[in-house]
Amino acid sequence: MSSSFLQLSRRAALLALSWLALASPAALAQEKVLRYAFPVAETGFDPAQIQDLYSRIITSNIFENLYGYDYLARPAKVKPVLAAALPDISPDYRVFTIKVRPGIHFAADAAFEGKGREVTAADIVFSIKRIMDPKTKSPQVSSWEEEGILGFSELRKKALAGGKFDYDSEIEGMRALDKYTVQFKLAQPRPRFILSLADPGAGGVVAREVVEKYGDSIMEHPVGTGPFMLKEWRRSSRIVLVRNPDYREVRFDAEPNPKDPESVRIAAMMKGRRLPMIDRVEVAIIDDPQPRWLSFLNNEYDLLERLPENLATHAIPNNRLAPNLAKRGMQMERVPLSDFRLLYFSMTNPIVGGYTPEKVALRRAIGLAMNGEEEARLAMRGQAMVAQGFVMPNTASYDPDYRSEMGTFDRKKAVALLDLFGYLDRNGDGWREMPDGSPLVLVYDTLAAADYRERDEVMKKNLDAIGVKLELRIGKWPEQLRNSRAGKLMMWGYGLSASSPNSGPSLAMGYSKQAGGQNHSRFSNRKFDELYDRIQLMPDGPERDATIREAQRILIAYMPIKIRVHRIGTDIMQPWVIGYKRHPNAREFWQYVDIDTSKLPRK
Repeated sequence: MSSSFLQLSRRAALLALSWLALASPAALAQEKVLRYAFPVAETGFDPAQIQDLYSRIITSNIFENLYGYDYLARPAKVKPVLAAALPDISPDYRVFTIKVRPGIHFAADAAFEGKGREVTAADIVFSIKRIMDPKTKSPQVSSWEEEGILGFSELRKKALAGGKFDYDSEIEGMRALDKYTVQFKLAQPRPRFILSLADPGAGGVVAREVVEKYGDSIMEHPVGTGPFMLKEWRRSSRIVLVRNPDYREVRFDAEPNPKDPESVRIAAMMKGRRLPMIDRVEVAIIDDPQPRWLSFLNNEYDLLERLPENLATHAIPNNRLAPNLAKRGMQMERVPLSDFRLLYFSMTNPIVGGYTPEKVALRRAIGLAMNGEEEARLAMRGQAMVAQGFVMPNTASYDPDYRSEMGTFDRKKAVALLDLFGYLDRNGDGWREMPDGSPLVLVYDTLAAADYRERDEVMKKNLDAIGVKLELRIGKWPEQLRNSRAGKLMMWGYGLSASSPNSGPSLAMGYSKQAGGQNHSRFSNRKFDELYDRIQLMPDGPERDATIREAQRILIAYMPIKIRVHRIGTDIMQPWVIGYKRHPNAREFWQYVDIDTSKLPRK
């Protein structure tokens, strides 16, 4: 071996040792990646435009609001995020003055010439104005109009009349008083306005430069202040996010419920650690439960969020982790979800819609014929409980002892209603006709996934039993959502989750001003609207609870919507996932979990 070769080898070794000495521990550590799958495809990443849960999970980890929720506090507790502190609130709950925390920056982007840019009060104003811009077509318009921000509706009406929204026009109800102070003035008291500012469904703060640069492609270019950034997106297939390298210093600091030992343990273990703790998140779209489950068992994913109901008997027999999974060191989190599954009847449809007695009778008969207990026990394998109304678990007005016709199964009463109002089988083919003798055929839009099929089979069996023909029309989620909002579907079913502990927002499903938004059924009732408006003004307490119950009675009587079940969510984590805890409202859990790379399976 030549001396020159030896010298080169020594030099290479010295260079390698020098690199190791200079490299940071983070550079040498194994990358921490969280991998899991969505059961439904995303629609995009502009917080002002999206409405679906799964897109919102992504944006909640990229964008931030003025406020958010403590990760471990139960019941849910609001905490400042972009805000420096809780708001200064006037005694009449009409003026909210908020300081923005200085030194928070948007992620570096070409819109800022490759750099970041500090967030100011003007960004808060701009972000909420975007929701009111007709060009944005935001599904959140009605919700924000309900808050009664002075001058908001007028600004939108001018844009609708003139064709262009004036972002530079100052309005009384929302102003940047200085660089770091934003003030909201409301037409009427709003005791829970802070929940709107914390709501992950309310969007997130965006920069005007980003919106103007990317224009119509803004759904593909999310630029926020949060802990993660979009790295890769293959629509309806794969989404990859990476740690935001310029994310400010945020430390784990949560207030666990002292009655929950697991939350106390997580708080003690994670306290003071810098967020986020993981480097990368990879999300796949797998709509069929069986492949999603098998991929998880094969260690391709680290988290199975919301175990599919049809797998519960295998994974959690008697609602306990199966011995084979426990032996592998897997963990389970099982909690009642702040949600419900529902189906609605289009009130403009000639067969199931309308307000005349025979139309109301048809919808109520269908509701009574549906066996919620059978759906929860069989189709959903015990991972749900029968819903009695529109108030979700973990919200302020929820009463577990409340009972109503919404949760009642009574086949005899259903048959009697149909007979009484002329829905008879006149030709003897086993199926009822309309009172005028025309065919009675219900068309229900649904998905092909196995868990949907099992629920649909229970519903069809229940309706067959009363002689009502049901046709299942298989489609895709994004198209169904668009068609539903356009009023093109007769009947559709989906799930709705609460993004705050406020019990009132779910009632927007019956509010006439939300038609085409939250109100997919397009139900309209003057008395209900009056009650809904009153509920928004009332502080939490027994009087508000009673008013919510009165509003529910109207929806139950007319039955434009059949609330079916409240789901029980079971999440299963691989042994190397640390610190996971499902929040009843928040979506941004990624930054609070860690991956123990020493426990990862060897490849």
